[in-house]
Amino acid sequence: MMKQFLESHRLILMEAAIVEQLRRSGDIALHKSLVNAPLIYAEEGRTALSSLYQSYIDIAHRSGVPFIMCTPTWRANKSRVYESNVNTSINVDASLFMKQLRDSQNCNKSMIKIGGMIGCKNDCYLPGEGLTTSEAEQFHAWQIDQLRSAGLDFLIAVTLPNIDEATGIAKAMETTGLPYIISFVINRDGYVLDGTDLTKAINYIDSNTNINPLGYMVNCAYPGFLHAAQQSEEVYSRLIGYQANASSLDHCDLDNSDKLSAENVSVWGEEMLALNKSYGIKILGGCCGTSSNHLQYIVDNYIAIAEDV
Repeated sequence: MMKQFLESHRLILMEAAIVEQLRRSGDIALHKSLVNAPLIYAEEGRTALSSLYQSYIDIAHRSGVPFIMCTPTWRANKSRVYESNVNTSINVDASLFMKQLRDSQNCNKSMIKIGGMIGCKNDCYLPGEGLTTSEAEQFHAWQIDQLRSAGLDFLIAVTLPNIDEATGIAKAMETTGLPYIISFVINRDGYVLDGTDLTKAINYIDSNTNINPLGYMVNCAYPGFLHAAQQSEEVYSRLIGYQANASSLDHCDLDNSDKLSAENVSVWGEEMLALNKSYGIKILGGCCGTSSNHLQYIVDNYIAIAEDV
């Protein structure tokens, strides 16, 4: 169904920033290790999460554009969950929270898909801390199996800086039978943070899995970092989405900044729309520094372009 969903639409909107929006609001305390996942267990946290996701859903719904959102489980891997003494069913519980949010919508619910999200084990900006393929396959299996059991539409691993760990995650995900997406974090030269170019990264994972990813994405990188005109046709045959940072600063600068850095929304938005129009990248969303304004710009100007054609 996800393959058909992807093939049936020219533009699919994806959520903008979640964790960073919550952190910068100052109203919600994020968990030191599990970040936003435990918010589902408190009324204040559930309300904050629901409100943020709802603001993104509303933009897609008003524009008649399909929408993808992901479980708030980026850091809810086995070691962090057990060390934190929270419910070991947290990934399943977070999935149920997201499904209830979708069920509450007064719209065509088939236009909303939910992905079970995981991240790398260690620092997503330090590829040297990445796991080997075999380590990753074993380490991530617990969380992937929890998300599989929750009845979600697909699985997604995001902000991956290391090809070996990404491959291990893909091998663990393929065993679930669910469609899955692998999303890299890239540097300003268009390479995965471990130095692998995207063509080689995609081909490597495809050649080392029996059931290939539904597609690949890039997240946590400014759209210009892709250097779209320099990428190969092979990349665009498999690159289906981009969740872009609002700022063109390097990751290390953003990570250590107390102030929100962002380029003009229209500049960001035009670069994102060009990825869709010129290179066929269908899933567009936001990462660090983005908000409802960024998603609104995408849909408003995509519709304007379509009306002019």
